[in-house]
Amino acid sequence: MVFAGNLWKMKLPNCGPLLHESSSRRLSFCNLLSALCILLFIGTAFITFGYKEKVSTWEPPKSIRTQESNVLQTTMSIQITDTNSCKTRCDPSGSEPLPKGIVTKTSDLEMRSLGGSPRSPKKKGHKKASKSLLAIAVGIKQKEVVDRIVKKFSSSNFSLVLFHYDGFVNEWSELPWSDNALHISATNQTKWWFAKRFLHPDIVTEYDYVFLWDEDLDVEHFDPNRYLSIVRREGLEISQPGLDTSKTPVHYRITARQRKGDVHRRVYQTNGGARCYWNSTAPPCTGWVEMMAPVFSRASWRCVWHMIQNDLIHAWGLDKMLGYCAQGDRTKTVGVVDSEYIIHKGLPTLGARGASGSSTKNSRLAVRQRSYVEQEIFKNRWEKAAAEDQCWADPFPEPSM
Repeated sequence: MVFAGNLWKMKLPNCGPLLHESSSRRLSFCNLLSALCILLFIGTAFITFGYKEKVSTWEPPKSIRTQESNVLQTTMSIQITDTNSCKTRCDPSGSEPLPKGIVTKTSDLEMRSLGGSPRSPKKKGHKKASKSLLAIAVGIKQKEVVDRIVKKFSSSNFSLVLFHYDGFVNEWSELPWSDNALHISATNQTKWWFAKRFLHPDIVTEYDYVFLWDEDLDVEHFDPNRYLSIVRREGLEISQPGLDTSKTPVHYRITARQRKGDVHRRVYQTNGGARCYWNSTAPPCTGWVEMMAPVFSRASWRCVWHMIQNDLIHAWGLDKMLGYCAQGDRTKTVGVVDSEYIIHKGLPTLGARGASGSSTKNSRLAVRQRSYVEQEIFKNRWEKAAAEDQCWADPFPEPSM
């Protein structure tokens, strides 16, 4: 109505003379025009006012508002979840700038051909063949002994790595299997030095078992496939072949071959310094293998590798703690396989004279002394680490006296 009141006061140009004409012409053209203008503005005002009022007061139905709210909340929730999952994703250190699908976390020790397809085609439903790794620290003087060991592992189920500690590598090329082996050379280093640097768990994750052996072993009565069959059946995570006591000096009775059964996990000894009874739960009575011919499952090796100290290259003292990596009760998952046994010659290769006859810097006596020192250092490090780690609980606490 405000608009209408103002319109009455508006001047109507060019209509002045017409308003003074005879009253008989009440419906003159000018009056008609004025009326039409007034009606037009009044109608427009009411329509505009009503439209604005309807627009300002209209609301969508409650069901639609609820649906819109749910969609908004879901979208926000997805965005928050995606952001949180990205923050908590455990990417390998250093790979954060890369998209997840391109990151390759592991590798292997298999050699690849230079030509052809980089991947061999797999048949539908084909299961990847089981494979294990044999790694030996070798010197040229034990070439014939090592040749006999490798021939026992010659099936396609095994890969081979030779750690050359005397610098002689080319002299092995005449052996028929040499081209299929990986040769790594570093002078006067132990197999544990090599293992720490070249057998990282992410490198050997393709292998079910790792045989980390000395070179001076007689394997006449040993078959690796039968051995692994027994290990799998018995659930052994850490194991070794039994030692033939008739030809091998035995330092711990538990490693001696027993003639009944395939496997033993403990030994009984009621006399001497280290006594072992039916309720003994610690090495060397149970949960123990020696270091000349250990065999590790994939899971146990991942643990053992982390326990090997970078600077303690002889690894003395490590054998007593291997049970911590046995993936459970060490009295059950660590054992000696009796039906597949070996002879340990016990040759003093480390610190002995080199293949050329020249004297090495480290005498045999120095090697032995260093080994004892390392054993004491490892023991002290373990005790210190166990005391300082508030989040670690010993799964094998010593019984109170």
